[in-house]
Order: sequence, then structure tokens, then C-alpha cells
Amino acid sequence: MNRTVRLPDRIGPRTLLITAALPLTGWAVHAVALHKRLAEQQRDPLTGLLRRDAYTARARRLLARHGDTTAVIMIDADHFKAVNDTMGHAAGDTVLAAFGSRLTAWAGPRAAVGRLGGDEFAVVLDLNADRREQRLEQLIRMLHTPVVLDDGRTVDVAASVGAATPDVLGTRDLSRLQRAADAALYEGKRSGRPVLATLAHTTVASINGRRAGRPGTTMWGRAA
Repeated sequence: MNRTVRLPDRIGPRTLLITAALPLTGWAVHAVALHKRLAEQQRDPLTGLLRRDAYTARARRLLARHGDTTAVIMIDADHFKAVNDTMGHAAGDTVLAAFGSRLTAWAGPRAAVGRLGGDEFAVVLDLNADRREQRLEQLIRMLHTPVVLDDGRTVDVAASVGAATPDVLGTRDLSRLQRAADAALYEGKRSGRPVLATLAHTTVASINGRRAGRPGTTMWGRAA
């Protein structure tokens, strides 16, 4: 026996509200998914850090907002090629991921933390002058802590750190600050200590924002 389903003669306001909300809910879910995909595209999949373009945009906003209390910090993982060569690329990936986690924890959620290249990183954050030395020493200690691999092996790691600040160099230009911080970083490779850039570091020859003579710069063309 067929039974006919009758719709109510009157549709209540609650039903109308639910019906009207269904398309909006669909768009909201779509918008959230789109936002998530866009956010994922801005981040390096291995380390979770910002890719170069996203880092640059956020770093410039921080420099414009905080001015002289901002610090631009360049970081290189030392002897990273040896890790890949002797322990394998999976071990190297674990080291890079650990560096990403440590930089994020050290800098905090409001900073710009980016992976600029294979083993090169950058951080821009608000950092008062009276805390710079202490905080940079803390960063060095964190980046020199051995990394434990999934198979239980331990990797001794190290990093060189250079920093530049607008109040010392008289500029808020991100490229100029990064060049000076990179020159200071190279000086730190000899001392094992973090180095804060002075005006003397701004005179070091550079190519496209990196110290001339460092790996990869010979193919980048004219000096920046």
C-alpha cells in the first residue's frame, strides 16, 4: 500500500532559518577549507616555517609596526652537508624540522620565522635592546642541543647566528638589515657566538642580499 507523505501546511520560522542557513553553512565550510589550503601554501612542508614570500611580507609589517625595537636574525645550520652525507637525508630532514620547531618556540607566535633556503633561516621579531644579548645566547644554546632521530641515534648540531637592528643601522629596510645580519653571521662562524651587526657590516660586499663568496651567490648575478 502506497502512503503519501504530506508536508505541513505551514512552515515554521525555525524550519525557514535552517533552510536558509544550509547554503551559508556550505560556503563557510568551503571558505575554511580554502583558507587552510592558502595557509599551507605559505609554509614549508618540512619545517612548518613560512616560505620566503610569506616571511618577507610578515617581516616588513613587523618592521613598520615596531621600528627600532625590531631585530632581524639570520641563521645557518653548521656542517649540515656532513649530516646528509654521513647519516642520510632522512636524518638531515629531521634536523631541519627540529630547527624549525626550535626557532618557532624561541621566537613566539607574533614573529616572522622563515626558511629561506636549504639550511638557511630568518627570524624577525620585536626584541628590546636590553634583552638582545641574552635572547641571542639562548637561541644559540637551543640550536646547539643534539637532535635525537627516530631510530635512537643522536646528531650533534650547531648553528651560526647574526642579527641586525634598525636602531644600530639607521634603517628599517628588510633587505639591508638581512645583508648586515648575514655578514654578522659569517663572523659568528669563527667565534661560535651570536653577532649583532654594526655599521661596518653594511660595507661587506653582497650579491642579491647575501654575503659575496657564500655558497650559491656566484650564480646570482650582480651585487645587490
